[in-house]
Amino acid sequence: MPLFALLFLFIAFTLGPTLGRDWPVYHGDHAATHYSPLAQIHRGNVAELQPTWIFETDRSGTLQCNPLVIGRTVYLVDQDLRLHAVDGRHGNALWRFDPPERLRGVCRGVTFWQSADRTERRLFYVAGSYLYAIDPNHGRSISSFGVEGRIDLREQLDTEETKHSVTCNTPGIVFRDLIIMGSRVGEGPQQAAPGHVRAFDVRTGKRRWIFHTIPHPGEFGYETWPPDAWKTVGGANSWGGLTLDVDRGMVFFGTGSPSYDHYGGNRVGTNLFGNCVMALQAETGAYVWHYQVVHHDLWDYDIPCQPNLVTVTHDGKTIDAVAQSTKMGHLFLLDRETGRPLFPVEERPVPPSTIPGEASWPTQPFPTKPPPYAVQQFTEDDITQRTPEATASVRAFIQSKDLLLGDLFLPPGIQPSVVMPQFNGGGEWGGAGYNPETGWLFVNASNEPEWQSMVPAKPQGATTQGALGKQLYHAICAQCHGNKAARPEGSPPLPALETVRDRLTPPQVSEILEKGRGQMPSFTSLSAAERSAIVAYLFGEGTDERVPSEALTSNWYETIPYVCTGHHDFRDPDGFPVNQPPWGTLTAINLHEGSLAWQIPLGTYPALEEQGSPPTGTFTIGGPLVTAGGLVFIGATMDERFHAYDQSNGELLWEFQMEAGGYASPSTYAIDGRQYILIAAGGAGKPGTKAGNRYYCFALPKG
Repeated sequence: MPLFALLFLFIAFTLGPTLGRDWPVYHGDHAATHYSPLAQIHRGNVAELQPTWIFETDRSGTLQCNPLVIGRTVYLVDQDLRLHAVDGRHGNALWRFDPPERLRGVCRGVTFWQSADRTERRLFYVAGSYLYAIDPNHGRSISSFGVEGRIDLREQLDTEETKHSVTCNTPGIVFRDLIIMGSRVGEGPQQAAPGHVRAFDVRTGKRRWIFHTIPHPGEFGYETWPPDAWKTVGGANSWGGLTLDVDRGMVFFGTGSPSYDHYGGNRVGTNLFGNCVMALQAETGAYVWHYQVVHHDLWDYDIPCQPNLVTVTHDGKTIDAVAQSTKMGHLFLLDRETGRPLFPVEERPVPPSTIPGEASWPTQPFPTKPPPYAVQQFTEDDITQRTPEATASVRAFIQSKDLLLGDLFLPPGIQPSVVMPQFNGGGEWGGAGYNPETGWLFVNASNEPEWQSMVPAKPQGATTQGALGKQLYHAICAQCHGNKAARPEGSPPLPALETVRDRLTPPQVSEILEKGRGQMPSFTSLSAAERSAIVAYLFGEGTDERVPSEALTSNWYETIPYVCTGHHDFRDPDGFPVNQPPWGTLTAINLHEGSLAWQIPLGTYPALEEQGSPPTGTFTIGGPLVTAGGLVFIGATMDERFHAYDQSNGELLWEFQMEAGGYASPSTYAIDGRQYILIAAGGAGKPGTKAGNRYYCFALPKG
């Protein structure tokens, strides 16, 4: 172990809870390194790792939380968005905070703040549309914050509409007495909230600053949009989290695509600050720099995760930098002070859109180093060779759908096309881990294609209630709830709707469409006939009764004339991906050289494993943990296993079979000189994978 790491570890165990023993910030620290200097668990003894306690939630479902650990207490969130305090030694519950509303969803973490004199302490987390301030001593909300302990994230967005869907799955970050927040907003064809980044006073909840990610008149970037687009276009939100350079007083984050995701005829231009790596002054929110990784996004290629703050040796100089992983499998390495790329980035021509009214951008940025860490094309040569039957079936499906194949940045069109990487990556919200001792970055990726197509949003000519309901469902609902009302896939944390008739009545669904509920926005622009058609489709009651054209009053048809039919899962008849493996990878990147140090398949399919197949990799959800013990810990795989790999070469040193998938990033901490590894295992992150309800904590045997 390097001398620096040994010194850091000694200080951590002797001086205080925030220097290595704890996990006090989402993904470990303000730089989002996912790194811990703890090294009690290392290459030589990790094979002895075993569960030491398990915390079970009340129900099963997706868990993506990266727990905080402060002192002897673990703070985690369950599927009902309830905040729990748990004893870190044995997993016993200490207290629980229940939001006033009945909610269900995903919370990826919690934010901790304490005053400079350590006399005040607060936890912040989001449930539904509200940011709560919680006392960590007893789990009660702090009434002096906002209104009765919470602030409504749908408000104070500098827009006339205050009740768009706004929440935040990923925790904010604290700078002095500010909590800086991103958001998750709507992505459908109806008007969505803007994704402005805001800072709130940690004591009062008062908004202290706002940065408009869709610029207002007179602001830098306004000219990259049509006039007054800021009034009608939403998105460009930071949903993947933020990082902080405390010494420089700078906050960094990535943004998502503008809404609507797949048609941009109403937002001609490069659309700053959509799909950008951003740097702001943390105290004031003042703009410092940006770097756009996708121009005029049509693919939902959001920046999905926090930037990593790293230090590299480049051209003989030591440079503080920002490393941003992406859904496309590109890694952008940018100077932290200026945002300039450290390695050349080329603007390369990409295919134009064929959708009427669309004006796609003619080029996109491609880093020359490091090489892509994910597959960026799907052609005839990439079709699965697993069995002759699988190959023939995939070829026949491609021909039957007349699927257009090609490289990254093939625009969606009326002719169906294969998207690779798909909208879930490549890289995803779990982000990358970084070892500051070696300068290596570790990132997992998925290599599974999907297919999509575009259709006119407004029914063409006369239509029936059944046809209208189906069309509106695919245009508005499928983006979140899946592609088919009969058996939709549903994107966590939002429910699939195949069982809606078992939970709700048609009038209740109609009321939710009109007024919204929880994370579900209201669709007030839909007419009564349009709402009735959607409800009838969901309940299998759509009729052949003709719907008169005057009943179709939705105005979004005019601005979004074409919509995507959804993100269609693309698999062979046996349920495996249609392309050749690896279908998921873990990659080590040498940031000094801009090279791939190694890459391995991450995960396996047990059915293929039983046939003697080597690991194929699987779709991955969640991120890594990097430790001074020379290990990379990661769950993330569809085989529902938790793994430990050797950082130096990618060798699998240990794995544990969990009862459900660990689709979350692990945490590590130490109490009384004993190191623990903790991961959420809620499963249900991909169609066909079962749900779970456990947080697993591992340690070496005592003695």
